[in-house]
Amino acid sequence: MQRAGNFFLLILLIAGVMFSISCNSCQSSKYTVVTEPYLQISPDFNADSAYSFVEKQLAFGSRVPGTTAHQACGDYLAAKLTEFGAQVTEQKADITHYDGKNLTLRNIIGSYYPEKEKRILLFAHWDTRPFADEESDAGRQQQPIAGADDGASGVGTLLEIARNLQQYPVEVGVDIIFFDLEDWGQPSFDTDWVQGEWWCLGSRYWSEQPHVENYKADYGILLDMVGAANATFLKEGYSMKYAPNILDKVWSTAAKLGHGNYFLPQNGGYITDDHLSVNQHQRAPSINIINLKTDTHTGFASHWHTHRDDMRNIDRGSLKAAGQTVMEVIYTEK
Repeated sequence: MQRAGNFFLLILLIAGVMFSISCNSCQSSKYTVVTEPYLQISPDFNADSAYSFVEKQLAFGSRVPGTTAHQACGDYLAAKLTEFGAQVTEQKADITHYDGKNLTLRNIIGSYYPEKEKRILLFAHWDTRPFADEESDAGRQQQPIAGADDGASGVGTLLEIARNLQQYPVEVGVDIIFFDLEDWGQPSFDTDWVQGEWWCLGSRYWSEQPHVENYKADYGILLDMVGAANATFLKEGYSMKYAPNILDKVWSTAAKLGHGNYFLPQNGGYITDDHLSVNQHQRAPSINIINLKTDTHTGFASHWHTHRDDMRNIDRGSLKAAGQTVMEVIYTEK
């Protein structure tokens, strides 16, 4: 009887251990999280195509307002938007600048589905700076920059998005604007400072007098300097002030697509750029995707406003990260 009792106790002990293991297994599996891979909705952004659009702009030369290169490049941009199925509108206006020069600005606007009420605004500046005032060589500071990153990269990215919009329709209206006269602010080497607002004149003009009366968009995205290798897109100050929810939408989309190494969860400074007047005039709560740096004295990449801003700086990976993220955002809109 004693041996039988011991055997029975042994059976109960084994069963208890197995039950404990089983319960512990159930307990741990309860907290197992299975992450599904994100399924991209937008068509693939072709970085080679965007790169070629950047290269083409530089082939005209520096796109300084009032030059033949500026005129020729503007004609090219308007023609490409038309080719890609957009309804193209141009704004032209004469501006008296800080130095007394009379300049003609030219904003180029391509609209997709202009009849749709819900609209997304995408924009970049297409002019180039007539000075290289960040050059250490004073003799070269008066020469215009090539503007591969500062200007052409954002425009090239938007042209590739326009090409996709023609082939793959979206469910909302989209307006693409290439703003002029963004980059002719007074140079730092001037000794007589002229009071006034001399940056971002094209976007300011459009914000005050949009191409469509009482124009409003659900939100806007500015692309400025998005083409350099190892770009770091920080959360710019005015973007956080005027459109924090759009900033979160774009940054979370970038992370889902695997571009979190470009779109960093880090705050940047306040940048006077084309999105500022768009926000101030309440045309669209807008953010700025811009390459900001914490280890340079300017807060921008080292080639900013120098003659090093050429095609050597343009990286397909950065163009892809910015372009695919923006496309995914607009293609998920209903």
